[in-house]
Amino acid sequence: MRSLDRRLIAALLLTAVSAAGIAQDDLLPLDPVTGLKMSGDWQLVRSNCIACHSPKLITQQRGSADQWLRMIRWMQDKQNLWQFEPEVEERIVAYLAENYPPPTNRRRAAIPPDLMPPNPYATN
Repeated sequence: MRSLDRRLIAALLLTAVSAAGIAQDDLLPLDPVTGLKMSGDWQLVRSNCIACHSPKLITQQRGSADQWLRMIRWMQDKQNLWQFEPEVEERIVAYLAENYPPPTNRRRAAIPPDLMPPNPYATN
């Protein structure tokens, strides 16, 4: 197949995928052992994270870089996760935030208590 034909087919596939509402990152190959999306620093995540827990705990979670970092801090504080070199930690958090970000269709954040109406049933 000629190069031009391949590019045309690729462009048509991307157009069809976009029209079907499928995100390009949903087309990334998955590691057959862990199910992690095989992009960027996925091997770094695999080697550091599944030593302690199932990769399902990663692939079923979603979060921003800040949320992923807070999860790491919780694991370090409560689960005896070792300290990472700063560069390694940044790369792990960047991979997780890029490949497992918060969903766009999630529920809204709870209304802050100071904006809530008084509860007539509350006992003080």
